[in-house]
Amino acid sequence: MTSADASNPHNGHTVEKIGGTSMSQFEAVRKNIFMNPTLKQQYYRRIFVVSAYSGITNMLLEHKKSGQPGIYALFSDAEEQQSWRDAFVELKNRIHEINKELFEQHGENELTAANEFIESRLNDAYKVLEDVSSLCQHGHFALTDYLQTLREMLASIGEIHSAWNTARLLQLHGLNACFVDLSGWANSKHVSLDENIQRAFEGIDLTTQLPVATGYSHCEGGLMAIFDRGYSEMIFSRIAVLTGATEAIIHKEFHLSSADPGIVGANKAVPIGRTNYDVADQLANLGMEAIHPRAAKGLRQNNIHLRVKNTFEPEHNGTLITRDYVSDSPCVEIIAGRMGVYAIELFDQEMVGDLSNYEEEFLRQITRFKAQVINKDLNANTITHYLSANLKTVKRIQAALAELFPGAEINVRKVCIVSAIGSDLKIPGMLARTAQALADAGVDILGVHQCMRQVDMQFVLDEEDYNTAVKAMHSQLVEVYNHGRAIKLA
Repeated sequence: MTSADASNPHNGHTVEKIGGTSMSQFEAVRKNIFMNPTLKQQYYRRIFVVSAYSGITNMLLEHKKSGQPGIYALFSDAEEQQSWRDAFVELKNRIHEINKELFEQHGENELTAANEFIESRLNDAYKVLEDVSSLCQHGHFALTDYLQTLREMLASIGEIHSAWNTARLLQLHGLNACFVDLSGWANSKHVSLDENIQRAFEGIDLTTQLPVATGYSHCEGGLMAIFDRGYSEMIFSRIAVLTGATEAIIHKEFHLSSADPGIVGANKAVPIGRTNYDVADQLANLGMEAIHPRAAKGLRQNNIHLRVKNTFEPEHNGTLITRDYVSDSPCVEIIAGRMGVYAIELFDQEMVGDLSNYEEEFLRQITRFKAQVINKDLNANTITHYLSANLKTVKRIQAALAELFPGAEINVRKVCIVSAIGSDLKIPGMLARTAQALADAGVDILGVHQCMRQVDMQFVLDEEDYNTAVKAMHSQLVEVYNHGRAIKLA
């Protein structure tokens, strides 16, 4: 692809991302995405960005949800050096298992080639970790100076593994696939993210080649330093923008649905079908990302539509997310929420008339300890912030506030937030109906937030009421309309 091609907004190609859980079921991915019969042999004019196989990044870094330490977390702890070495052996064994499952049927030579490729990267990484460990035994060198770079290096291994494997497997099935390595493993100098992507796609002919790119890219300043585990979506977004894609597609193991099927039931949850980037932002705020907000920004600004599809239901059009879509009739598109939220309430009668100063200091402490604000409320003498953070962080914020405002009363409570979200929620009586549905289900409402923009309505509840509330709200606001295959067909 030439630089002229990269800036052409009418290349007629898509950029598609495949999630880790889907990647771990390659045959389904091959049949449903790469070589779907409905494509009628028109397999090209597509760029793919692939995530690491399910569980691999957790082994490399730490478990995204439970926090169980992986190689990086064990190495950075530095208390017992043998633990990260043992974890490295476990990772190698798991990677060999994956390669065996994928390549054994294609012959011993193919399996050997796959193992040798990733082994070279693993060996390089292991040597770097040993060298840094040895170096930091000397007092002049601090481990903290190297941790972010090590995290970047380790994260890239999972995407390198899956992208190389995928390109080779597609070649074995007759496609002219090419491995696009954005990891910068052999780069001699740092370049910007955009420059790295543009260089990698120079000379690629999308009419005859099928690029499979790593979901991690090397860049100045480090990708994870900015996006942490959302880095693959940022790569996906920038490739779509820089190559002038007509549409960006994310393939997941489930539809973007009206609620979690595991809570409301698979027979009751329905694909959304159509929505906008505003709704996607609300979901991201609740930790239920359709796409990372920073990644969505580039797509939105360049008016590139985003489609979220179910890998295992390829005939369904999925959910199309666009910049300007608004439902032709007001409706709730999704019931979403978040557990493990901490409410920090700061009450001080001296606050009256000095609210802005209290709020400024409160936010400064939240920023200082790197907690995420989900929502807040306030009145004349009370400010409450609802935070996504662990208890240790929350306690630190509470202690800092107590020092700043010794006369204040500071309370912490664990809660959940359940939200009704849609591109247009101007539904008369919706708040009353929802409150009644929650009351009928025995749920006590601790707080309500509804802004004038009319895209979401949040309820603060006791954490144990989460599932009950999701079911009650979905029943009252979604199920009664019998939407069918989608709330709005894409």
